Amino acid sequence: MRYIHQDPDWPIFHWDASRLSVSLAAVRHRQGRLLGRMQAIGFDLRSEAGLAVMTDDVLKTSAIEGASLDPEQVRSSIARRLGLPTGGLVKAGRDVEGIVEVLLDATQQFTQPLTEERIGAWQAAIFPTGHSGMQRIAVGQWRPPEAGLMEVVSGPMGREKVHFEAPTADRLDGEMRKFIQWFNESARDGESLDPMIRAAIAHFWFVTIHPFEDGNGRIGRALADMALAHADQSADRFYSMSSQIAAERREYYLILEHQQRSDLDITPWLQWFLGCLDRALIRADKTLEVVFYKSRFWNFVNRSPVNPRQQNVINRLLDGFEGKLTTSKYAKLAKCSSDTALRDIQQLLQRGILYQNEAGGRSTSYRLAESHELGSVE
Repeated sequence: MRYIHQDPDWPIFHWDASRLSVSLAAVRHRQGRLLGRMQAIGFDLRSEAGLAVMTDDVLKTSAIEGASLDPEQVRSSIARRLGLPTGGLVKAGRDVEGIVEVLLDATQQFTQPLTEERIGAWQAAIFPTGHSGMQRIAVGQWRPPEAGLMEVVSGPMGREKVHFEAPTADRLDGEMRKFIQWFNESARDGESLDPMIRAAIAHFWFVTIHPFEDGNGRIGRALADMALAHADQSADRFYSMSSQIAAERREYYLILEHQQRSDLDITPWLQWFLGCLDRALIRADKTLEVVFYKSRFWNFVNRSPVNPRQQNVINRLLDGFEGKLTTSKYAKLAKCSSDTALRDIQQLLQRGILYQNEAGGRSTSYRLAESHELGSVE
């Protein structure tokens, strides 16, 4: 036997649950903590966080395959499809719209069953011109026999190293029927299979079948996202598995190759996937810290609402205003006189919303209260 899919018992996977228990507990704890924190903040901030995470997810899942997308186009496409404000955002191209459509269909419609037609439409959306680079490929259908062997190779021409060889085209109908049936049945039976394990198996199983001429990695990660949305019981995405895989790309391909050349005990793959997922959740906690800060900040400010000028300037500062805030800059941002600006600033200083920087005199400038300072002034 050379590859796992050639095992007579394929695809009857098994694993050592005792070796996964600690990792599963850590992932569940971080997942619950993150989702709980997100539910505690306002809708606008949740939407802002979800848009940022999904934008990064689309960019990174494409980058893993060597495709570079325009971040502003991705953000614009996701915002429009989610009904979020799109003022000033650029129009997205077909390549961007396709991968965004796949991610949103997988995560926003995670309760809907997987079908051959649905998964074929995902692949067709990724390749709207029917080409992968300069090469014409079959879209919306499994690899045709005339496409030849599907191999994952590296190295210069003439000295290529074959890392993996997928099942032949004549096996794909049967292989994908089994996979789709399992994916749908395992979604309904949430007690016998942990949903995090289900996400790991779904990704590994699909990319091992490699049913399309191209796009298998992106669709495999979309299936993992779909399974994780089912695990979260939420279409909102606040962490990105694709971003973490991109950060660990070398390890990702090494563990895939190791497992695909091994037997049906997929414990090593599951251990790596859960570890990667745990690190994705840790990364999300850090990435979303600015969102949690904004939530805490406005909770503090809204104990006694500020005036519209102050609210406008605070929002500009929270959104990454460059440079230091001075009285003259405040007056320009708020479209008011210097005297009014100084009165506004003094009120915010008294309430502990703004703090004066160390330099004084003509260099006097101000900053927003840091997270640990919020609440220090009633």
